[in-house]
Amino acid sequence: MLEVKVFVLESVLVVSLCCFTIPAAAEKTTNPSEVNALQAIKSKLIDPMNHLDAWNNGDPCRTNWNGVLCYDTVGADGYKHVQELHLLNMNLSGYLAPEIGQLSNITVLDFMWNNIGGIIPKEVGNISTLQLLLLNGNKLSGSLPDEIGHLPQLKRLQVDQNQLSGPLPRSFANLNGTEHLHMNNNSFSGQIPPELSKLSNILHWVLDNNNLSGYLPSEFSNMPNLRILQLDNNHFDGAQIPASYGNMSKLFKLSLRNCSLQGPIPDLSRMEKLRYLDLSWNHLNGSIPSNKLPNNITTIDLSNNHLSGSIPASFSDLPKLQNLSLANNLLNGYISSTMWQNKSFGPTARLTLDFQNNSLSNILGDRNPPANVIIRLQGNPFCQNPSQENIKYFCGHEVGGSNASSNPTNQSSVCLIQECPYEYVPESPFKCFCAAPLQLDYRLKSPSFSYFPPYEDQFEMYLAESLSMDPYQIFVNFPIWEPGPRLRMYLKIFPAYNSHELNKSEVLRVRRKFMTWDFPTDNFFGPYDLLNFTLLGPYSSVDIESQRSGMSNGALAGIVLGSVACVVSISGLFAILIIIRRQATNYQHLSRKRATSSLIKIAGVKDFTLKELALATDKFSDSSQVGQGGYGKVYKGVLPDKTIVAIKRAQEGSLQGQKEFLTEIEILSRLHHRNLVSLLGYCDEEGEQMLIYEFMPNGTLRDWLSAKSEGCLSFVARLHIALGSAKGILYLHTEADPPIIHRDVKASNILLDLKLNAKVADFGLSRLAPVPNDEGAIPNHISTVVRGTPGYLDPEYFLTQTLTAKSDVYSLGVVFLQLVTGMQAITHGKNIVREVNIAYQSGIVFSIIDNQMGPYPSECIEKFLALALRCCKDETDERPSMSDVVRELESIISMSSESDMSLPDSTTSYSKNLMPSSSSACVSNDVSDDVSGSDLVSGVMPSLTPR
Repeated sequence: MLEVKVFVLESVLVVSLCCFTIPAAAEKTTNPSEVNALQAIKSKLIDPMNHLDAWNNGDPCRTNWNGVLCYDTVGADGYKHVQELHLLNMNLSGYLAPEIGQLSNITVLDFMWNNIGGIIPKEVGNISTLQLLLLNGNKLSGSLPDEIGHLPQLKRLQVDQNQLSGPLPRSFANLNGTEHLHMNNNSFSGQIPPELSKLSNILHWVLDNNNLSGYLPSEFSNMPNLRILQLDNNHFDGAQIPASYGNMSKLFKLSLRNCSLQGPIPDLSRMEKLRYLDLSWNHLNGSIPSNKLPNNITTIDLSNNHLSGSIPASFSDLPKLQNLSLANNLLNGYISSTMWQNKSFGPTARLTLDFQNNSLSNILGDRNPPANVIIRLQGNPFCQNPSQENIKYFCGHEVGGSNASSNPTNQSSVCLIQECPYEYVPESPFKCFCAAPLQLDYRLKSPSFSYFPPYEDQFEMYLAESLSMDPYQIFVNFPIWEPGPRLRMYLKIFPAYNSHELNKSEVLRVRRKFMTWDFPTDNFFGPYDLLNFTLLGPYSSVDIESQRSGMSNGALAGIVLGSVACVVSISGLFAILIIIRRQATNYQHLSRKRATSSLIKIAGVKDFTLKELALATDKFSDSSQVGQGGYGKVYKGVLPDKTIVAIKRAQEGSLQGQKEFLTEIEILSRLHHRNLVSLLGYCDEEGEQMLIYEFMPNGTLRDWLSAKSEGCLSFVARLHIALGSAKGILYLHTEADPPIIHRDVKASNILLDLKLNAKVADFGLSRLAPVPNDEGAIPNHISTVVRGTPGYLDPEYFLTQTLTAKSDVYSLGVVFLQLVTGMQAITHGKNIVREVNIAYQSGIVFSIIDNQMGPYPSECIEKFLALALRCCKDETDERPSMSDVVRELESIISMSSESDMSLPDSTTSYSKNLMPSSSSACVSNDVSDDVSGSDLVSGVMPSLTPR
């Protein structure tokens, strides 16, 4: 019976195939110039999985591969025109051909999350119909073409997470219809053109993690519809926050973290919609304005500034507040318990109050906060008085802070698993509703909250309404915060009750909805990233070829006539059936293989083949080897798109199990900071395990400090290398998720890019930092087998085998001593820490200063040495925290005055007989400590030549 069904099905298939082989006069063909353009585009792309093979047959929108989504429409000229092209996350590399500008009718160009390099062709500016230009998550370099500023219908431009540089084009002021500009995580530089304030329709402007400088244009306050402005991690050195920003009454989020801003905080009480304010890690001074901020604000982060005075009483009357961080300032006075007493906490609510490292002396009122309130007071005078009531709640481990998810218990706990071939719908009102979900990898790019559970139901409702579904059909899985902060999650979209699977039209409708951003704008949840939308499970065989605008009567007549002819000819086609069956079997096998591969794909990290890396390194020739470490050998490789990379190839004794290897890569892929080496990809094939990083042309700090180095580093350059290294490690300790202790900080693991910015490398020995236990307490150490490098190894860790974040502080302190003295960590049995301590205590410290460093101000060198020696204290508790290290280094740098002492040029070499400068201020800084997307390298590098 089964064979009969198969025979009938295949007969119908033959009928269908035969139908489409009969010419029909009214059948439309794709515009020839667009077919030629797509062929040219394909020729410049490297397509390892042959996704684009369908472009060869003259009908580019007809494809069965679920990575390609293509839509066309019939134009007035009688031809079909490609209207949308989506090539999301298809492992494409190569570069974009100029012929892309010949797709003159296209509205959506989507190349997101591939590995495409080269520049953005200026010919993109010829596509007057273009509405969405989505190029984020690639390796594009060069500057943004001015021509993009002349696209009259452009609504969304996404170029984030590339390697783009240069200034922001002034021509973008012409993008009157543009609502979203996502440009974060590149290397854009220079002044933000004030002319861009003419963008009257802009809603979300995300520009964080670039190299922008100059001042903050006050004209931004004139942008009538701006809702989100995120400029974190740029370099507006000495600039102030314009007072006019207080007039931005429609702004939901203002984030200016780590922008080198100075001056006072303006009055922001008129920003009626403000939900999220982050001004941390700047040089803001004065008192915190006492004017009341909007009631709906969830997040206020003013930490790591120079703010003084008392905590405003108005902070006690913010009912939606989730996070208030004032840590590492100069605040004094007291804390009022009304901050937590005046709130009504729901079951999923949480409030974090971080007041660490100020001069706060008392808590007025109730000292018994609720379980869901976290209060941090370490480093204040209050904590120095052991007689204070309940002091352990505020100065020891954190109080409260339940991290319980708001997700309900999965119904599978009360339903029979064997009766459901898919999974039970977690939030369904119908008991044991079994169905197959669509699954997508999704990220909120700039949300206006710090803690998700209270808003999870609201978010699911928003998506459900946008998709015209019931709320139980939407389920948020595994939400996790990533740097930014950005909230990543896996969404599951289930069919309606009484249907186990979504039908094809629903799959296509939902998929297209997400891929065209066809959602009503929600400013609170902010813009989103679609990281992956691979059709899995029962949806893996869905044919997602183009949705056409309709079929003409002539075409229908041709199909009917063709069907009659096919029925007559069936008897002569039995032989073809056998071929079709074999091809179908092979295709299904290939599809399953590809689906399995997609399951282990890690977003943002390329899975290289051994063949690709062998080609890049001339078969791992000796001439390509640039170093060797404990992990294995390091090779310099050149990819087909001319990108230079460093390839770390594990030796046999360093190989891990596949699961462990992929887990480590998944963790490394989440680490994104300007002072960390970036992981580009990996290879796990044929018994090989390799990690691929961007190449860093200026090698390691150890090379620069060695006696063989022909280059030299000025004092100001060394200070900034110290600060960059400290910031990278601070990120690992406090912002990485999960937190990480490096365990092998040393001069050879600090790499220098083209502009001598420091980037911490080599996490091969890293360990995850302690996480809260079942009672909510965080252990202060990890028990582990001692690993590290002699000379840099924390003595307490060595003796007790208890690893803490202060172990990295010790190792970095040794690096600081090397920066000052030029000595190795251990030389002829002499330890650098002991030698410098002896010289420091004997008052002859200037006799051991590196004579290659050139002139330096004595006061700053003393402060730097004192900090380094505190980092190298034997007792863990006597060492500063990494945040304190960053703060003190910034303080030393801030002492700098205008001076001619700057970074030497490529031929400068200082005299070895210069005495310490008598100046009381540090030298000025000509070195940027933030070059996002610069050329990097991993591990051990070759000896240096003069710069």
